[in-house]
Amino acid sequence: MTQPTPAAAPRIETLLPGSMISTDQGEIAFCSVNLVEATGSDGRTRRIVIDTGHVGRHQALRQALVSRGLSPSDIDTVVLTHAHWDHVQNVSLFPAARVLLHSAELRYARAPHPLDHATPPWTTAILDRNPIVEVTEGDEVARGVTIVEAPGHSPGTLAVAVATAEGAAIVTGDAIQDGRVALEGRNALVFFDEERANASVRKLVALAEVIYPGHDRAFRIEAGRLDYLDPLAMCLTNVRADLEGMSFNPRDDRTPVIMPTARKAQPD
Repeated sequence: MTQPTPAAAPRIETLLPGSMISTDQGEIAFCSVNLVEATGSDGRTRRIVIDTGHVGRHQALRQALVSRGLSPSDIDTVVLTHAHWDHVQNVSLFPAARVLLHSAELRYARAPHPLDHATPPWTTAILDRNPIVEVTEGDEVARGVTIVEAPGHSPGTLAVAVATAEGAAIVTGDAIQDGRVALEGRNALVFFDEERANASVRKLVALAEVIYPGHDRAFRIEAGRLDYLDPLAMCLTNVRADLEGMSFNPRDDRTPVIMPTARKAQPD
């Protein structure tokens, strides 16, 4: 009797890299957008986009798909690590996809705290354009692709564990914004619960060999140092060092930003 062909291990690649660029006029919020290809329970290939970025990256995201021979209609699932504006706005690019979001995040997005500028009141107007599937810890998105709860940055921040052929990887969203957060074990931006956010950093670092963070390139941690999978590649346009009034501050003097209500642990 012919044995069934084993399902191929999931594959993960970055469509758009994230970055942490700060100015004295505000933050340039480029979140990472990642593509996972895996086998569904029916044996068919599933194409999963994790986070979608904001509308300023709409064309870049579309082009990243086209360069891989894909169109938005080829994406059947979108996983949103959380509902912050810079991660969800381009969900409208995938009208045929089901959208996975943590149940606690969806509840919060319908009545966000007035101090939470990352979850504007119009957030659910964007989310409700797609069918929403509420998920929690351990839910399987496809074979080898699993939801991991990582609350604190927001009430229902989640990560996605991917069992690749090369080893365990995890897409963290803003549970881990960048490599520095992973090394320090402290979240850089907290809107819900500081203690839980920091616990989630430690949890996720322990789970995977490769980390795909919310606003940085994918990396490994080797002997307490960051080993990035890809080199930095970014071109700033319409900016010149000799432009009158333009200045640059190369110092990494960032301190964590904690919403005042997040300094006190939230109830379960």
